[in-house]
Parts: sequence; structure tokens; C-alpha cells
Amino acid sequence: MERSLVLVKPDAMKRDLAGAIIARLEKLGLKLVAAKMLHADKALARKHYAVHKDKPFYDDLVNYISSAPIVACVFEGKGAIEAIRKAMGATDPAKAEKGTIRGDFGESIEHNSVHGSDSPATAEEEIKLFFPPGEIFGY
Repeated sequence: MERSLVLVKPDAMKRDLAGAIIARLEKLGLKLVAAKMLHADKALARKHYAVHKDKPFYDDLVNYISSAPIVACVFEGKGAIEAIRKAMGATDPAKAEKGTIRGDFGESIEHNSVHGSDSPATAEEEIKLFFPPGEIFGY
């Protein structure tokens, strides 16, 4: 089974959307196998966004994701990454279709409510950042 990290970002948390976002993903038939609320510190944020280190928006990403609590989740299922990315919609909410998470809840490209892994390799690395093996459950 494929796994993906999902982060409910600070803008969604401030608007009480964590439950709605998680429920949408569960309705896809994906299994929630790990979840926790945390305040990501800058060190974790830098590791998570390391792929963007040389981009001009890197510091803004780090500051944003560490600005308020987030909910980190791991979803599991056949084709989980593709299903989640489709459900999230385009990174820029202005370009995301209505009915997608970002199309319905995103405020801007910077505050787009949710993160999901973009590949199996990325998912594996991202999940390790947020969850030790004992915090991921099979059932």
C-alpha cells in the first residue's frame, strides 16, 4: 500500500478546517494510519522544505509553516499520492477547481491550506520527518 504525508497548514488550522480536510481524504477510501497536532519548529520546517532551499520563497515557507500549529497525517491506500494530489487541487487556489481542498479552502498560493507528498520517494522521506515507525498504525 502506498502512503502519503498530509499537512493541514496554519491557515486552515486558524479557520478550523482540519476535520473537514481529513474527512475529504477519508471519503476517498484512504486509511488514516497516523495523525498528530504539532507546532513545527524552524529546524523541522527547514528540513521539510529543503528541496526549495535555493528558491526566493524558501524563508517565507519556513516562517509560514512554523507560524501556528499544524496537523500532520499519514494516509495509506492504493494510489494514495495521486488521489490526494487530485483532491487537493492546484497549488494556487485561484487555479484549483471548485470541489478540491485548495479550490474551496485555499486563500492564496502561499496559504493554500494543505500539503501532500508528490511521489513515493518524497512521501517516505517526509513521513520519517514527522512520524517515528511506532506512531504509524496498521489496522
